[in-house]
Amino acid sequence: MTGRLYGIGIGPGDPELLTMKAFRVLRSAQVVAYPLSDSALKLARSIVAEYLHPEQIEVPMYFPFKLEESAQPYYDKAAETLAEHLQQGRDVVVLCEGDPFFYGSFMYLYSRLSDRFPTEVIPGVSCVMASPAMLGTPLTYRNDVFMVVSAIMSAEDLKKSLAVADAAAIIKLGRHFTKVVTVLKELGLYDRAKYIERATTSQQRIVPISELDPAEVPYFSMIVIPSKWQP
Repeated sequence: MTGRLYGIGIGPGDPELLTMKAFRVLRSAQVVAYPLSDSALKLARSIVAEYLHPEQIEVPMYFPFKLEESAQPYYDKAAETLAEHLQQGRDVVVLCEGDPFFYGSFMYLYSRLSDRFPTEVIPGVSCVMASPAMLGTPLTYRNDVFMVVSAIMSAEDLKKSLAVADAAAIIKLGRHFTKVVTVLKELGLYDRAKYIERATTSQQRIVPISELDPAEVPYFSMIVIPSKWQP
């Protein structure tokens, strides 16, 4: 028999936001795999480090996450490494920050392995849900249309998307922060916007947008535009 592949959502940073099911599966798996990148080395592993045990086999998976370099060959290599463990009957857990199917790197492993091995996806708390809780800002009321948009989009596409949303979360800010702020001002959304970075972690930071240095805004940051309606 082959092993079973699990993609588990481990939340945005607070280890206590791991679900009970994800915790059980994590503790019982023989192999624990997690992504590495140049900007967030072992971030996923650090979230669950206290739950790991020495007998588990750890598999770091490097993905470049650079626009000028395709990550697909790295996903191919990682998938084959995990396949070797699965073929030998070992259960493999892949750690996914936030939720596996919400902008998660696990999706690319899922597409390569799920038709060859039994696979289960365990959802997790995404930053989009955690950030408003940390800000103390309800996202939506009544029949609001809520939208999640990536700051990587062009200014024109950002405008079109935000123009039809009652509430929104703008993710992946980083070097796109200035562009996003310009769009928010043009749409009259700037005064409603709230900023948070590294939500739920020990490095969480909530700062008025006007006080931010664009050069210091990290990738793991978000602007939340809550509903204009009040209960």
